[in-house]
Amino acid sequence: MNKILCFGEILLRYSPLPDEESFVQQTIPVYVGGAELNVAMALANWHLPVAYCTAMPDNFLSQSIKKYIRQKNIDISDIHSSGNRIGVYYLAQGNDVKNEAVVFDRVNSSFAAIKPGMINWQEMLKEVRWFHFSAIAASLTLNATAVYKEALETADAMGITISVDLNYRANLWKYGKKPLEVMPELVKYCDVIMGNLWAVESLLDIASPIKNSSGKTNEELKMAAVESMLQIHRQYPKVSTMAYTFRLENNYWAMVQQGNEQCISKHHEIQNVVDKVGSGDCFMAGLIYGLYHQHSLQQIADYAAAAAVGKLYEKGDSTSQTIEQINKNMTNQ
Repeated sequence: MNKILCFGEILLRYSPLPDEESFVQQTIPVYVGGAELNVAMALANWHLPVAYCTAMPDNFLSQSIKKYIRQKNIDISDIHSSGNRIGVYYLAQGNDVKNEAVVFDRVNSSFAAIKPGMINWQEMLKEVRWFHFSAIAASLTLNATAVYKEALETADAMGITISVDLNYRANLWKYGKKPLEVMPELVKYCDVIMGNLWAVESLLDIASPIKNSSGKTNEELKMAAVESMLQIHRQYPKVSTMAYTFRLENNYWAMVQQGNEQCISKHHEIQNVVDKVGSGDCFMAGLIYGLYHQHSLQQIADYAAAAAVGKLYEKGDSTSQTIEQINKNMTNQ
């Protein structure tokens, strides 16, 4: 029982150059991604036993993508073959998925079509030590949310550690349910939470003490995080570890809390960002990596933050950074 299982929707990203006039007249790179797959890619790159589960149609494109994922040392034996299409999104190079310019095309994807009872969670989780998911996948359909509920109930009953990335996208959640009607019911099963002040407010209705980071000192941001995390502890007693990230204009740092212990990561200066996509997923992977190996809280915070910053200088949705590169990034600050 050592595997980490990441479960969520696989996505293809079409990433044109940031020139609106030539959008349909250029060769557009396509990246394989999705929040949970990005986490799995990083963990596999850091030599942890990781499996990935999603739903994909049974066609040539899916077979090609599966081969690509398998070559990254990720167990894909539990990928569900069903439905007719893989979800996609369009985002110009250098932009952020929180940007209004992102266009999601996920309706009627294979993952959107999954239903309760299609996956035998008892069987799938029998060799799993850790289960990871994100709020993005829960924003897709009511059925997908019900499948998550099945998975979390089973994982919780089996004593498996459960983590969630509270990544909020305002232009998702189109199926008639608001985040506050869905996420609290899922988060109650979680042991580990990653997010930020404002995502927690949007997804869990825990008000941030500050409206935004503009003009705020690091101490003010830290104290706001302390207050928000305290509210999470009160409302979700199963949660044992929390992490908030702060990606400011040219500065990145994070706060991690476990029990009564709090740690602030090293601060990283941000310059000449190449690709903003997947940085948060890389932090989530770093958090899981440190907790899995039972590192000190300071080591966990520093490693996850350094990994997230390193991803900003890579093209594509997932990282190819090695442990050695990340450790070097930590010590260079």
